Amino acid sequence: MSNNISRMVRNAMTMMAGTLASRILGLVREIITAAIFGASRSLDAFYVAYTLANLARQLLAEGALSAAFVPIFARALDEKGSDRARDLAKQASGALIGACIVVVSLGIFFTPWLVDVMAPGFDGEKAELAIKLTRWLFPFLMMVSLAALAMGVLNSMDRFFVPAVAPALSNLAYITVVVLFASRADVALLVWAVMIGGFLQMALQLFAAHREGVSLVPSLPKRDDPELKKMILLFLPYAAGLSLNQVNPVISRIMGSFLQDGAISVLTYANRVIQLPLGLIVIAISQAVLPELSRCVVEGNDVFRDTVRDSVRFALFAILPITLGACMVSDSVINVLFYRGAFDQWAWKATSEALFMYALGLPGMACSTVIMRALYAKGLSRSAVIVTSSSVVFNLILSYSMMKWIGFSGLALAPSVAFTISAAVGIYLLSLRIGGPIGLFGFSWVSKMAISGVVLFLSVRAFELLWPFPSQASLAIRSGWIGLIFISGMTSYGIITYGLRCGEWEWIKGAFRAKRKSR
Repeated sequence: MSNNISRMVRNAMTMMAGTLASRILGLVREIITAAIFGASRSLDAFYVAYTLANLARQLLAEGALSAAFVPIFARALDEKGSDRARDLAKQASGALIGACIVVVSLGIFFTPWLVDVMAPGFDGEKAELAIKLTRWLFPFLMMVSLAALAMGVLNSMDRFFVPAVAPALSNLAYITVVVLFASRADVALLVWAVMIGGFLQMALQLFAAHREGVSLVPSLPKRDDPELKKMILLFLPYAAGLSLNQVNPVISRIMGSFLQDGAISVLTYANRVIQLPLGLIVIAISQAVLPELSRCVVEGNDVFRDTVRDSVRFALFAILPITLGACMVSDSVINVLFYRGAFDQWAWKATSEALFMYALGLPGMACSTVIMRALYAKGLSRSAVIVTSSSVVFNLILSYSMMKWIGFSGLALAPSVAFTISAAVGIYLLSLRIGGPIGLFGFSWVSKMAISGVVLFLSVRAFELLWPFPSQASLAIRSGWIGLIFISGMTSYGIITYGLRCGEWEWIKGAFRAKRKSR
């Protein structure tokens, strides 16, 4: 079983390496957007349009498709060979393209209604701009859907670097287009930047899948194919569940539209920052663990339970220091990243508050994401829908109540609490399905994490007391301060966890040993 975890950690570390470039470029993308457009009415309209297109992408492609495709494709590849797996992938490609055509057409037709639902607080001019941008963006779905299918193929074949780094091309294209043409165009330019990036992201992953021997040239789906039928049957409830989960960002947009101008932009900037650790650690681990869990399902509940437990622990081991650090220095991070150009004092402080609230939810997101992958691997579609439903219900209730209390900060805190609750629901349901508790939070492990967190907190606080953040200094000095406090905190966390003999270090060492053997 330790070999399974070491392999998962190795694949997750590969994903992290590739994702790092993408997430850094994503931050650069938002920094440039903030400097040019600030927190404005037109940018609010663009973000509503992008949210709608992105919602369809996450639902149809990267969400339900991945959850339904990867476990079945991985088992077909292991049990029936590459020829069968290639045929299944081509049929899935044909079904996906057909579904995308339908969704894009319906999306363009119903755009005015969708924008009205997404941002009911927009006035006439602002709503018209959001409608126009949304219609232009919907074809983006086709490109990223095929990219997501290719990602599923590559992940099932233990190829993780290209899928992780492919979004970097998208961000690089966005940055290039905006920098070159922003002075001669309005916010509509951002649509073309997104579209060009989506095409490059698709092309790279399709080429990589072809190099691995799986060409995703679509073929007509066969009605009597049992594995394709099972994939579709899993896809439908997963799509229903994930459609509920994707309601969470929609809730923030809807309620944010009733707040002051710039509220949606502030939440988007903060969310972009939190996507760096979320994508670098949480999503990387969840992507790596899904094929691993799909394989170990046949090894029995004991092996599956241990793999889930250790995967969640590793995710928390990696995300806890980031959570604590982000909460402690959110103000300084936003100052370095965005405080320039049209991004003024109000936007700085508001985005810092939102980042703090989002950061509180990282551990819950880590648990919830890995547990959801475990439910997918076991084919427990009903339980997955219950977990996502719980996050939406609690997010809706908390967003409404907290918005009245602390404004846009409440819209950032609500999903953090909701994801933590849904993680607990997922752990409970999975425990019932595998015949016993997962045993995540043993006394020894919790004690070690608590001690490590205290040491990290004290080291960061000592650094701030010895050298307070130089908010009036040059960008280079402020950036250096962020880098040094990050190194100081992570070093102290690494030393104390290693000294306490946390088992996660053994998995990391096992992953590096496996990498050396594979060379």
